[in-house]
Amino acid sequence: MPVSGPVIGRLITVGAVATWIVATLAARFVIGLQWPMAILVGAVLIVTGPTVVGPLLRQIRPKGRAGAILKWEGILIDPVGAVLAVLVFESIRLGEVGNVPVFILLGVLRSLAIGLFFGFLGAGTLIALLRRYLVPDHLQNSVTLLLMFMMFALSDLLAPEGGLLAVTVMGVVMANQPWVPIRHIVEFKENLQILLVGLLFILLAGRINISDLLLIGWGAVIFVVILIVIARPLSVLLSTWGSPLNRSERLFLMWMAPRGIVAASVASVFAFQLSAAGLEGAELLVPIVFLVIVITVIFYGLTAGPVARRLGLAEHEPQGVLFVGASLFSRELAEQLEKHGIRALLLDSNYRSVAESRLAGLQAHHGNALLEDTLEGVDLGGIGRMVAMTSNDEVNTLAVLRYPEIFGRSEVYQLPSAGGESYKTPSHLRGRILFGTQTTYDFLEEQIAGGASVKGTPLTNSFTYEEYLAENQGAIPLGLIMQGNRLTLFTADIQPHPRPGQTILSLAPANSSESQD
Repeated sequence: MPVSGPVIGRLITVGAVATWIVATLAARFVIGLQWPMAILVGAVLIVTGPTVVGPLLRQIRPKGRAGAILKWEGILIDPVGAVLAVLVFESIRLGEVGNVPVFILLGVLRSLAIGLFFGFLGAGTLIALLRRYLVPDHLQNSVTLLLMFMMFALSDLLAPEGGLLAVTVMGVVMANQPWVPIRHIVEFKENLQILLVGLLFILLAGRINISDLLLIGWGAVIFVVILIVIARPLSVLLSTWGSPLNRSERLFLMWMAPRGIVAASVASVFAFQLSAAGLEGAELLVPIVFLVIVITVIFYGLTAGPVARRLGLAEHEPQGVLFVGASLFSRELAEQLEKHGIRALLLDSNYRSVAESRLAGLQAHHGNALLEDTLEGVDLGGIGRMVAMTSNDEVNTLAVLRYPEIFGRSEVYQLPSAGGESYKTPSHLRGRILFGTQTTYDFLEEQIAGGASVKGTPLTNSFTYEEYLAENQGAIPLGLIMQGNRLTLFTADIQPHPRPGQTILSLAPANSSESQD
């Protein structure tokens, strides 16, 4: 994304320095740490936690560019922050605090060169192995993990925290390469991440004594408040200066900076070594960092959603629809949804269908729904469900297997297959069947070609659903728009009963009543 890239770059450079300075000053004058420890605390706390930011973004699903910026900031700031923290730690341990700028510059350049080299080496090796089918499918996760550990160990051996940068680069390259599928590796990574992050937090938190928390006092709470209300807004203000981000996006970026497992693990390692060296204040490092993690996670976790909705970047229960397939029927249904204030986004691999959708005033994106990076950078704000409506039954089925991780299993739908095979497929291998058992792609397109159209009909006390059916014989109910623009789709297993005050969407024959929209 041309707009997000420079902003992300400034957040992990200019913004990181701003956070470091504010955190250092606050640690020195609010908590009362000596300068060496204050500088180290500031360096450790420039990182945001992608393991915390990611789930929050999946839950909130913000509109615009803010979500992508926060995601990539969290991924990239971790190795940057870890390298910086290690270099500050080494300068303190060696008694060269006065030479911190030179020490850090040389160390960063060294870690960057080594991390990039081994990151690309690991990714290139893995791609070559998978592309030549040299690794059996059941061993691909294990080989990936082995290569990652090798690159991490070699990089860390040659440069402090170069390993974290190496595996980050390796992951970014693998996620963006077009040659080999990595979906199963990504799923393995997600499961491993949940297990290891939870385990690490328990192990690291178990080393904290209540007496340690009492030592830091209320000054540490004020310190966290300063990070939230001064450090983060200043960082975002400097990083987005002159960018085309709108006011709401900037404010949301200012409101999201939870700390996570990298800060906790780095602080624990440093505290152990500094305490052994007898450095004053070393015993306060872990309690301070964990207090920051706990308060920021709770604060941002409870407030990020309401703030995003207040800024107009998210909805409490998004009602919009992602159409996989931009057929004539899909476009007509999308037009009706937009007419009633419900966002519709069409996705198709056919340029002509996408172009026709855009000419009709609809939002459409060109891409293959089954590729990993198709929705990367696509604004899904306000989208709460996916309907697979392509002419290919296999593509529809594969799409509903891919999108539950975004929308949930209850909100992925597909048209019934032409041969009536949908119900023979186990429920966990298909989506919810749209409209009815006979409303296949070919049937719907034939109806549209024969003059039928998608219409919206308001129901009232004087024009009930029963009267609607009597006047519109042959109409196929598609969806129901209720109070507050809440959408319910008709499915083969659930047929809601429309009531007065609601609007029914239907595929109406050409000779149907003219009372519809």
